[in-house]
Amino acid sequence: MSNLKQLARSLGLSITTVSRALDGYSDVAPATRERVQAAARAINYRPNSAARSLRRRKAEVVAVTLPTEPGRFGPPVFLNMLAACSQRLAEEGLDLMLLPTMSPAAEMETYRRLVDGGRADAVIVVRTRRHDERVTFLKERGIPFVTHGRTAESSEHAFVDGDGEAGFHDAVQLLASLGHRRIAHIAAPQDLTFAYLRRNGWLAGLEAEDLAERAEYGALPTESGGYEAAQHLLQQPSPPTALLCATDSMATGALSALKERGLVAGRDVAVIGHDNLPSAAFTDPPLSTMEIAVPDVGRQLAEMLIARLGGRDPRDLQTILPLRQILRATHGLAN
Repeated sequence: MSNLKQLARSLGLSITTVSRALDGYSDVAPATRERVQAAARAINYRPNSAARSLRRRKAEVVAVTLPTEPGRFGPPVFLNMLAACSQRLAEEGLDLMLLPTMSPAAEMETYRRLVDGGRADAVIVVRTRRHDERVTFLKERGIPFVTHGRTAESSEHAFVDGDGEAGFHDAVQLLASLGHRRIAHIAAPQDLTFAYLRRNGWLAGLEAEDLAERAEYGALPTESGGYEAAQHLLQQPSPPTALLCATDSMATGALSALKERGLVAGRDVAVIGHDNLPSAAFTDPPLSTMEIAVPDVGRQLAEMLIARLGGRDPRDLQTILPLRQILRATHGLAN
């Protein structure tokens, strides 16, 4: 195995990619396969036949860690996406392993245990942070990975993301066209890339519409976070007439805060979320929201990871997808 590690390091490829190239798997790009085989011949490297046979029978593992709260498994926005991703990976003999984590420190410990212990052959990173130590760690280890979301170093790794910045800019313009002049933002923590980009879109929309007020409140991207934020904003001397929420979960909490005050979303205060969770169609009233306009994002993630396992350059695997507004009942005219 030490020779295999040395061969992988000299080629700048993961051990999994080199192993699959030597075993003749078709998902490895022909040019990469030829390069690996030529390098192996140059150092007279020959895979151990018993280990090679075992590898061919072994289902490889793709790991995903999901941030969780006690008693809850992962943000709901990821579950359907990862189900589609898992189906596509299974077609290639790859198993998707979901691991809940309670904190960034616990998550990094999980990464070290998985990667350094050889328990994962590839990784999908979700809920990216602008400066993401998980991405740095995976790059250093040379393990194939893709991210759902961007980072400050996105030019160096494979990713799929929605254009949240444009989506929130468009939502501000929609609300302004309905007469809203005080459009507040319920923001998620700004170390999270999605939250940072959506806030930028809100700010750009306010500037484009020449709206001077910048009312906002940051909270956790949960129902309780949205409830807390809406309560704070609605207590201000000039409360907002519209709430643009970083996630549907936060928007759901905001709807509860409005109802407690005897206010009706869409009539008294407009509310728009992001994610189009299945539950969004069944809130009272049904939530106006937005989502990535392209179906099968999970399958796209899987295809991208399969390409990385095959040796594709991560710089060729970077996609920003457009959003669509889903207008239900909570985005009404300003009073």
